[in-house]
Order: sequence, then structure tokens, then C-alpha cells
Amino acid sequence: MRLYILKRLLLMIPTLFGVAVLIFLLIRVAPGDIVELKYAGQGAYAPPEAIASERAQLGLDKPLWYQFAAWMWGIAHVDFGISMWTGRPIIHEVAIRLELSLQLALMATLIAILISVAMGTLAALYQDTWIDYFVRIFSIAGLAIPSFWLGIVIILAFVIYFRWLPPLIFTSFWVDPRENLSQMIWPALAVGYRYSAVATRMTRSTVLEVLREDYIRTARAKGVGERAVLIRHALKNAMLPVITVIGLEFAFLVGGLVVTEQVFNLNGIGKLLVEAISQRDYLMVQNLVLLISFVFIFVNFLVDVINAFVDPRIRYQ
Repeated sequence: MRLYILKRLLLMIPTLFGVAVLIFLLIRVAPGDIVELKYAGQGAYAPPEAIASERAQLGLDKPLWYQFAAWMWGIAHVDFGISMWTGRPIIHEVAIRLELSLQLALMATLIAILISVAMGTLAALYQDTWIDYFVRIFSIAGLAIPSFWLGIVIILAFVIYFRWLPPLIFTSFWVDPRENLSQMIWPALAVGYRYSAVATRMTRSTVLEVLREDYIRTARAKGVGERAVLIRHALKNAMLPVITVIGLEFAFLVGGLVVTEQVFNLNGIGKLLVEAISQRDYLMVQNLVLLISFVFIFVNFLVDVINAFVDPRIRYQ
């Protein structure tokens, strides 16, 4: 197991390097130039000499291989460079938004787990009853309703019926937990409901499949209580695909909630990435894509390790 973990950790390096090469080339193939966009935003005419001077200052006049090597050298020394658009350190720009995105992803994941495991298990135990039909309708509605639309409905409901609007300025949990949760709980509920719909259907399917296995019938024949059969025998084996789905969804939530962040006025990683792409901020885009890729790879690694602990039959070599 230790050798497997070490190999997986080492394999992250060439994977991330491949992602870095790909995004570096793609962002430079895309049409548009950050220097021209800057001057266009200022509404002023820029002579070619000024544009060339600005490109030289940003390092865009260097060969591509030199720009890539400088970027990789900076990452190796935990120096992600300076934003080409704002002129501020990228690590600072990302850090002030990463806390928000991670908190939203963690809260949405926790809500999704609480909803999906309970409701999916109940639907499997009471198959083809009104409970099962209710859970299936509930989950289908979660798949059909976009989280940003649900967020708009939540905000309108609070404004119209309670005359209350969630705080518009993000406050760190460590500064004021109450203020923070009053803002973050609603986007977390909107995203968590959509997130739980997939996990609920997966939980129901896997629990139904496990309950039909021979060892479940054997345990019941021996007189083992229904609760013990469900918790000790069925759920452990049924959770493997559910854990995989939850892990991948969590990785997506870190950088994939652009519209939801816009609805709730949250300045997270997803919104920052869209702004960086529109501004052709090459360094910012490269670092954000690399960060999101690292989250996906690392979460996938954690899912494999957790699966080995949940099911002792799994032994990675």
C-alpha cells in the first residue's frame, strides 16, 4: 500500500507537467493580445513602440520555450509570478479567493452527503413505495434544476417574503463565523441539492444491488438484525461508487461554479478564471488551470485510498 501511494504521488508530476504544456500552448494559440486589450480598455491610441515596450516588460517578447521554462522554474520555487493584468502577485490573487471556493465546495459536499446517503438508502430499503417514488422525484428535480436558477429563487424568496438579503461582501469564517455562514449557507444549499441528486441515485442503485447479494441473505438467515445487516454489510460495499462520484464532484466544485458565484456575488476561483481568460492574462490562466488540475488529480488519489480503507478486499499493489 505504501509503495502504491508513493507511485501515485510521483505520477502526479508528469501528469501536471503534461497539463502545463497543453494549457501553455493553447492559451497562446487563442486570438487576442493582453497589451492591446489593456490599451483598448483605456480608450487611447497606442503606438507600436508602446505596445512593443509593454510586451517586453511582460516578457512576451521572449521565445515560447523561454517563457515556459521561466514559468516552470517559478513554480518549482513556489513563485507563481505577477498577474499581467493587475500587476499583483498571483499567489495573493488566488489565496484570497481559494478560501471561498474551498469552503463552498466543502459545505456543498457535506450537504450532499447528508442528503444522498440517507435518502438513497431509504429509497432502496422501501423500493417501489411512496418513499421510493418521493426520493426519485426529488433527485430527478435536482438533476433538472440548475443550481444558479435555484439560487435566484432562494434570493427572491428571502427578499420578497422575509425582506432580507444575504451579505454581499465575503467575510472569512475565522473573522466572523455567523456572518460567513449567513452568506455561504444558501449557495451551498443550492449547489449541494444539485450535487446530491447524482449521489442519491447512485446510492439507491448500489444499495439495491448489494441487498440482493447472497451474503446479505445469509446474514438475515442467521438472525442478524436489519440495522446491522444494513450498516455492517450492505453500506460498506455500496459506498465505493458513491465515494468516487462525490470525490469527482467535489473537485469540480472548486473551479466550476462560475454562474452560481455570479448569482450570489461570490468572487471565487471560477469567476477569477473566466476574467483571466477574457483579459488574456496568460500567467493567471496557466496557474489556475494547473491548480484545478492538481485538485482533480489529488482528490482522485484520495478517493482510491479511502476506497481501500472502506473495503478491506481492495489491496493496491
